[in-house]
Parts: sequence; C-alpha cells; structure tokens
Amino acid sequence: MPNEVQASFLLWLTAVAAGVLETIIRIIDTLLLGSASGSGGETDVTGVISGVVIRVIVYTLVVYIITRMRLGKRWARLTLAVLLGGIGTLSLVIDPISWLAEGNSLSEVFTEADLLFFLIAPIRTVHLAAVIAALALMFLPAANTYFRTSRSVRRQALG
Repeated sequence: MPNEVQASFLLWLTAVAAGVLETIIRIIDTLLLGSASGSGGETDVTGVISGVVIRVIVYTLVVYIITRMRLGKRWARLTLAVLLGGIGTLSLVIDPISWLAEGNSLSEVFTEADLLFFLIAPIRTVHLAAVIAALALMFLPAANTYFRTSRSVRRQALG
C-alpha cells in the first residue's frame, strides 16, 4: 500500500473524529441550553437521541467504507470522493456561505461569535482540511496504481 493511501486513510479517520467531536459538543450545548432555558424537556432529548443514533450509523458506515478504500476497493474510493468529498464538504461550508450570502461580513464573525462558534470553528477547519487532503491523496499517481493493481490481483485470483 502506498504512503498516499495510508495517509488518506488516516486523514479520513481524522475527519470522522472531528465530526464525532463536533457532535458531542453540539449535544452538550443542546442539553445545557435546553435545561437552562426551561424549553428543553423530552422533545429536545428525543431529538438529540435520534440525531445521535443517525450519526452513529453514518459514522460506522463511513469508517467501514474508509477501511475498504485502504484495501484498494475502487468502489470505496469513488464513494468517499462523491459522498464525503463532494456532498460532505458542501455540508461543512453551506452554513458559512449562506450566512455571507445573507449580507453579513467577515468582520461580523468575531463580533457575533459565541462560545459554541469558538469551539466548533477550529474543529470544522480541521475536518474540512482533512477531507480535502484525503481526497487529493486518494487520486495521486501512486494511489491510482494501487487501486488498479488491487483490482487486477482480484481478477487474477478469481479467474
């Protein structure tokens, strides 16, 4: 396995870890704000639980796909590129882009920022950087050769 694929694998895992950390912080924030404001209750807890269940399923599937990519599975590389590299990246940047499109300026970011922003922003930055780097590494020449060779070896073993 080329170093590029191993590095991509580790960066994809870093992106998942960042997503998990952001989820934990948001859960804590939701539960604390819900209980502090008195508006919480069972509805917020139910929403948090269902959100956690969905995220656990998604993160588990993503880790499975990442491990398949590491083994040279072309379908896994394509899935990571489209779902996480494309759609996942869009989900990370849509909120800031929408906020700017509403007429807000970059100078307002820090004047309107709260503690949650200062906790989430660096995590999102690491998450986004890991996704972009992992995506790029998966398509470098050595990685391309690895994925082609892995497929050829499987074909020869089968036939």
